[in-house]
Amino acid sequence: MTAPLKIAIIVGEESGDQLGAALIDALIARCGGDALSFSGTGGERMAVRGFQSLFALDDIAVMGITAVLGRLPLILKRIRETAEAVLAADPDVLVLIDSPDFTHRVARTVRKARPDIPVVDYVSPSVWAWRPGRARAMRAYVDRVLAILPFEPEAHRRLGGPMCDYVGHPLVEREDLWKEAGERVPLADAEAPVLLVLPGSRRGEIERMMPVFGETLARIAAGASRKPQVLLPAVPHLRGEIEARMADWSMTPEIVSGEAEKFAAFRRAHAALATSGTVSLELALAGVPTVIAYRLDAVYRQLNRLRRVFPKMVQVDTMVLPNLILRQKAIPEFLDLDGTPERLADAMLPLLSETPERARQVAAFRRLRDEMTLEGGEAPSARAARIVLDVAGAMLDVAGAIEKG
Repeated sequence: MTAPLKIAIIVGEESGDQLGAALIDALIARCGGDALSFSGTGGERMAVRGFQSLFALDDIAVMGITAVLGRLPLILKRIRETAEAVLAADPDVLVLIDSPDFTHRVARTVRKARPDIPVVDYVSPSVWAWRPGRARAMRAYVDRVLAILPFEPEAHRRLGGPMCDYVGHPLVEREDLWKEAGERVPLADAEAPVLLVLPGSRRGEIERMMPVFGETLARIAAGASRKPQVLLPAVPHLRGEIEARMADWSMTPEIVSGEAEKFAAFRRAHAALATSGTVSLELALAGVPTVIAYRLDAVYRQLNRLRRVFPKMVQVDTMVLPNLILRQKAIPEFLDLDGTPERLADAMLPLLSETPERARQVAAFRRLRDEMTLEGGEAPSARAARIVLDVAGAMLDVAGAIEKG
C-alpha cells in the first residue's frame, strides 16, 4: 500500500482557516482522503474536516502593536513549537497560509533545518504595497507563491520574488452565496435606496469609525432626495458594542448578523459606506457602489508620517483592493483625517441616485469580475490544490531519482 502524501499546513488566523478548509476539500477531491495525511495549525473549519491543530489559533491571532507585544512570549513559543512539529512530521510539502509574521518565521526555521522540504506560500504578503524587499528575501525559504490578487505574479517578478501563480480569490469561489441572496431591486424601482454601513470587524476600527459614520449618515439624511434605508452587517461578538455606539445616531440602521444575512444585505444594497479592508472587494464583486474610509490609531498615524519621509518603503497610492486590481481609483477613498463627515457625505450622495459617478463604479466592477475570474472557470481552491500537489510531486520525483542514482 502506498504511503499517504504528507501535507503540513500552517495557519495563523481565521481567514487562513477558511482558505485551509477549502484547500483540504480540493486536495481530497483530487486524491481521496486515504491518500493524504495532514498536520500543522488550523481553526474550526479545518477541524470539521478532521484536521488536528497543534494549538488554538486564539493564541497567536492578535492585531495591533500593543496586543502583539503583550502576547509576544507565547507567540515566540508557538513559532518554535510549530517548526519543531513540522520537522517531526517530515512532510512532503509545507503550505503557509497568510499571517506572514507567524507562518514565515516557521518556514525560515524549517528551511534552515531541512532545505529539502518544499514550501508553498498561499496568499502573498503585500510586497507590492509595503517593504518591497521582502519579495527577494522570500526566495530563501519559499519555493512557490499562490497569489489571490491578479497583479501579484508580475509584482513578484519585478521585485525578484519566488515563482508566483495567480490562483484566484476565495471570494470568487463563493459565487453561490450571491446567487442564494437573490437579485437586487433596481434603484429606480426601489421605495428607498438601501445603504450599507460597514464600520469594521475589529473593536478598534469600530471605536474609531462609528462616530464618523454616524455624523456622515446625518448629513446624508439631510441631503438625499430619498432618505435611504440603512443596514449594518455586524460581527456577532461585537453587536452589543455597535448597538451602544449608534444609540445617538439620527438614523438607526437595521443590524444584520451572520454570513447568510450579510450576503443578502449585499445583494439588496444600492450603495455602501465602508471601512477599508477585504470588504471593499466583497462589495465590488457584489456590484455595490462604495465609498471607503479609514481612521488610523495614534501609532499607525506616526507610521503614516514616516511613510511620507521614506516613500520608497511604500509602493502604491491606494489602499483599496479593487482600485489596485483595476489600476484606477474607481472607489473614492479617504484615509485618516481626510475622511471628514462632510467629505464622506459629499462622495456618498451621488451613489444613491442614477448619476454618472454611480454608473462609472458599476462598469468598473464588471471589469473587475472579468479580471479576477480564472480561465476555464476553475475554482481557486482547485487550482491551489493542483499546484501544491505539483510542487510535492516534483520534490518526490527528485528524491526518487537521487535514491536510484
